[in-house]
Amino acid sequence: MHKYRLISKKGEGTFSEVLKAQCIKTGQYVAIKCMKNTFESIEQVNNLREIQALRRLSPHPNIITLLEVLYDQPSGRLALVFELMDMNIYELIRERRHYLPEQRVKNFMYQLARSMDHMHRNGIFHRDIKPENILIKDDQLKLADFGSCRGIYSKQPFTEYISTRWYRAPECLLTDGYYSYKMDIWGLGCVFFEVLSLYPLFPGTNELDQVQKIHQIMGTPTPELLNHFKKKSSHMDFNFPPNQEGTGIEKMIPHIAADCVDLICKLLAYNPDERLSARQGLRHPWFRDLREAEKRGQATAKTMSPAPLSPAPSQSSVVTSKSNDTKQSKAPTREGKGKDDGLPSISKGDSKKHSNIDSGGGAHDSQMLPPIGKPVSLMIDSTKKMHKTQPKPAPTLQQKTKHSQMVAASRRKKDDRIAGLAVYSNTKMSDTSRSGAK
Repeated sequence: MHKYRLISKKGEGTFSEVLKAQCIKTGQYVAIKCMKNTFESIEQVNNLREIQALRRLSPHPNIITLLEVLYDQPSGRLALVFELMDMNIYELIRERRHYLPEQRVKNFMYQLARSMDHMHRNGIFHRDIKPENILIKDDQLKLADFGSCRGIYSKQPFTEYISTRWYRAPECLLTDGYYSYKMDIWGLGCVFFEVLSLYPLFPGTNELDQVQKIHQIMGTPTPELLNHFKKKSSHMDFNFPPNQEGTGIEKMIPHIAADCVDLICKLLAYNPDERLSARQGLRHPWFRDLREAEKRGQATAKTMSPAPLSPAPSQSSVVTSKSNDTKQSKAPTREGKGKDDGLPSISKGDSKKHSNIDSGGGAHDSQMLPPIGKPVSLMIDSTKKMHKTQPKPAPTLQQKTKHSQMVAASRRKKDDRIAGLAVYSNTKMSDTSRSGAK
């Protein structure tokens, strides 16, 4: 903690407190999550679900970034250093008198659905989706607090009393821990409604009151679904009024477009099997304009990609070597990356040591092409003949000097023979030719 200057306290939960701090060296503002529990070893720290989840999910524009893990071995204290955001969704809508612009809400909910789609596709579900765990900075939204997350393919039943009560899905309330990643979708629908209406949708005071508030708005489920839940429950009384119709969500937010209400209703389907996934939610018609804008942005990014560092070499100027294929990696592109997958190759022995977030850029240094205007040494296959149109190399200065000496010696020999000095000329010729060959 000596690297950071503590500024203020941002918040506190059951297992941790969050502090605002500033890095002394760089001046960067960060959020430090100080855990209240102590840990015996660094192995125990690395096995924390929150750390493992963040390492698997990062980097992503809608997932909070873990910058550093601070662990003090003697005291067992642990602190996680995150990027600092401006506020959470609850702070944004708290004591607000006017509705947020619908387009801004749409932008936030699209980003939240993207973060959940990325998380679920990587085998993790959050289990505590609520406004306090959704952070924003300007128009950027990021999902945070993965301390309660679990693997999607973990064996059921899970912990029963998980998630904050107001955002707890029916299958969490009515069964003994038999729920899935679809509980996150229910939380998304509850947050969605709260951001639009500025008040919570199901503010239950206890477990039974929570179920009753859901039934008052959504209606009671079908007898088949209730029997399904009842087989997996031992703590809940299922004496609900049969075929009770709810008031409906559309009457509670009359200022919202029909497409938006339809999306919220599909996110809050009572049966988790009928509930939309995050990917299906992103494809809903209400998000059409954002999807099209995203596609246009991707197309623009491709057309505006940086120009190559140097022109492509012609076939006559580059000769590749078959003998070097087994010694060297594939030919690098102009950006210095392999043509196969754009990543530096890692040997089998090193693959276990590297993770997605630990791979640095140093491995590219040996693959970078030389700068423009400097000579490039090319590997030439000696077994292949040069092309007929290949120009001959210019003679060196030593070759020119030797040739001149040989021509001069030949002329002197011819003159000496004419003068009748044959014996002397033979001796002088041998000395001259030896000196010229040196």
